[in-house]
Amino acid sequence: MTAQSLYLRLTTGPAFVQARYGSARGLARLWLASAARQRLRRYRDIQWESVERLVFVCTGNICRSPYAQQRAAQSGYPAISIALRGSTGDPANEEAVATARELGIDLAEHRSLAVDDAELRPGDLFVAMEPWQADALAGMGKVQVTLLGLWSTPSRPHLHDPHRLSRRYFRTCFRLIDSGVEALLARVAR
Repeated sequence: MTAQSLYLRLTTGPAFVQARYGSARGLARLWLASAARQRLRRYRDIQWESVERLVFVCTGNICRSPYAQQRAAQSGYPAISIALRGSTGDPANEEAVATARELGIDLAEHRSLAVDDAELRPGDLFVAMEPWQADALAGMGKVQVTLLGLWSTPSRPHLHDPHRLSRRYFRTCFRLIDSGVEALLARVAR
């Protein structure tokens, strides 16, 4: 066994881990986020009556957040998606486009939007995919922030990035996003 194959085996994990959590790293991050659930409870405390738009946030705005934006847009509720560390103008990931198409979402025309280029408004609810993203957004000042995975079924406070991972995990991730978006829309549409 080469050093590279050993590294891949240790970081990706067995097939069932890859399908459910993306990788061994994704499972570890979910476990750490779950252990910090008490600290993350603040991201469930939302003033729903003041929410006017959902702002889905992920690292590069090429997989998770554009899918969530389009899923919310199907309901007619105002939504955008942004990149916390990415640039503006990048297309959606090819695997994300293909998997989203299977689930009835078109990401072919999506282009990423960096947080610094976004027109943010009062009434925005920032919906992050990972705890570090929520923490970074909460540090921006008086904004409402939540974690999408706290609303998904099953609850997943860390929705691991599917970028460069298997199609099976893309499907798992997008189904978790679907359930989380549905739960959020049920609250904002009241």
